[in-house]
Amino acid sequence: MASTAGSFRLHTTAEKFYIEQSDDDSVDVLVIDRVSTEMSLTVRSDVPMSAETMPICGLMGTIRLPAGMYLIVITKKMKVGDLLGHAVWKALNFDIISYKKTVLHLNDDQMQDNKTFVSMISSVLHTDGLYFATDYDLTHSLQRLANTSPDFQDMSLLERADQRFVWNGHLLREFMTQPELHRFVYPVVHGFITINSSSINGKVFEWIIISRRSCFRAGVRYYVRGIDSEGHAANFVETEQIVQYNNYKASFVQTRGSIPFYWSQRPNLKYKPKPQISKVVNHLDGFQRHFDSQVVLYGKQVILNLINQKGSEKPLELAFDKMVTSSGNGMIKYIAFDFHKECSRMRWHRLQILLDSVSEIQDEFGYFLVDAEGKVLMNQEGTFRSNCMDCLDRTNVIQSLLARRALQSQLQKMGLLHLGQKIEDQTDFEKIYKNAWADNADACAKQYAGTGALKTDFTRTGKRTVWGAVMDGWNSAIRYYKNNFSDGYRQDSIDLFLGNYAVDEADWITPLQDPKDWKFLTLPIVMVVAFSMCIICLLMAGDTWTETLAYVLFWGTASVLTGGLILFNGRDFVDAPKLVQKEKLD
Repeated sequence: MASTAGSFRLHTTAEKFYIEQSDDDSVDVLVIDRVSTEMSLTVRSDVPMSAETMPICGLMGTIRLPAGMYLIVITKKMKVGDLLGHAVWKALNFDIISYKKTVLHLNDDQMQDNKTFVSMISSVLHTDGLYFATDYDLTHSLQRLANTSPDFQDMSLLERADQRFVWNGHLLREFMTQPELHRFVYPVVHGFITINSSSINGKVFEWIIISRRSCFRAGVRYYVRGIDSEGHAANFVETEQIVQYNNYKASFVQTRGSIPFYWSQRPNLKYKPKPQISKVVNHLDGFQRHFDSQVVLYGKQVILNLINQKGSEKPLELAFDKMVTSSGNGMIKYIAFDFHKECSRMRWHRLQILLDSVSEIQDEFGYFLVDAEGKVLMNQEGTFRSNCMDCLDRTNVIQSLLARRALQSQLQKMGLLHLGQKIEDQTDFEKIYKNAWADNADACAKQYAGTGALKTDFTRTGKRTVWGAVMDGWNSAIRYYKNNFSDGYRQDSIDLFLGNYAVDEADWITPLQDPKDWKFLTLPIVMVVAFSMCIICLLMAGDTWTETLAYVLFWGTASVLTGGLILFNGRDFVDAPKLVQKEKLD
């Protein structure tokens, strides 16, 4: 159930914010000066009786906008479940509170920009999938947590968090420098978490999926592709499947991420823009940075590249294969599987070809397993890194099948499945399993592409259906609209939220005020007028068809020519980001 009951109370006066932990015996209170913006500790007795008080569920942090500093608080949360005895919460609603009491110090343009920036921050906050825990580190996998030192365990959640997955990291920068304030804030992860209490053979166990979306090179589908100079891949997601039974714990980790070299696929009004591989950078350098970090974090890497091996995707597959060979890294194995070709005409059973080809490797990698006494019985020695073009639909299908194979072994080792029993035969759990992985696909897809995932009918039911194909067509149409006409705003919102773009209060002009090219307004108006006149001429046919045909040909030709000009200049008509430098996108 959703709850507005918080673990904090926010007291507001004209000069200060006071934040106290309502479920803590400590007398310490965080005080934020609304004028100087300084943060410090005081005691409960210092909170003025006249202060306005409201319960809040947590602090996201602070951000600077044209009007000054803003405090972002969580006002509504929902319990997802208990992870190893620790409550996990989903943040549902937020408040963005200005330090300043008015915006009268701004001119009209600045007021408009400030309003837009606040709207951008709100849009990111209300993108489904922000989670936090008050006493558990959600940013690390079970295996990483088990292999840490006592000193690490003594650190605050903020200090020890994996910065790749702390989505409010930029908002917490003021808190990071003051360790005494760390207990007032929590790292927030973005992605998907489901916690299910399940039963097989009368034995109850917990089954969990956690998808952690990286905040490095984060963004939307067509504006963030490939890697950056640090080797961070676009749409990188670490997905961990956890099982807990009788104090036994097991974990299986997979990753997904954009094809890790420098390429782009900027929207241009075409249904599927042609991918462009950069010709002016050292691809191998960035590629090696990416996989060097992956090997350190996850061990051996098996790349499952699921893109088409013909058409516009073929050059990417060839370049990826060549990159792996050129790197000469024995810790990386490359496997290309043309998903669409192999599974065309509803032949989804052919996915077993890929599973069979990697089964030996998966057995070699193993998974993380801890017994009831806390002894580590097994570590996961390597990771499957899957990708398609978007790292969404095809990728999630394959990840769910690999996770099922790992889970089969884990449940047998824990004694939940008897010898010879299969997960597929456990009707109740099978339904939970399929729906959870389909929900994971939808969550990741909405965050990156703006719609639910494609191919989830297979993930939910185990077979491809005609209705599923129809829904894929509908989602593809929505993606087309969003990718071309609203994703620039979404990309700007994410860049502002994550600190890739910082507002400078001294700037009188922001990139938001960048004037549109004349073509943006003129050509669509001409096309609409010409098309309308063509229809009017048909409806109001004159005395002779010759005259009518002449009018229709004239206005029809004008409409087609204008439409052709719009398509030719497609990039000028899409909703492109304004807050980042062009070279960051290309």
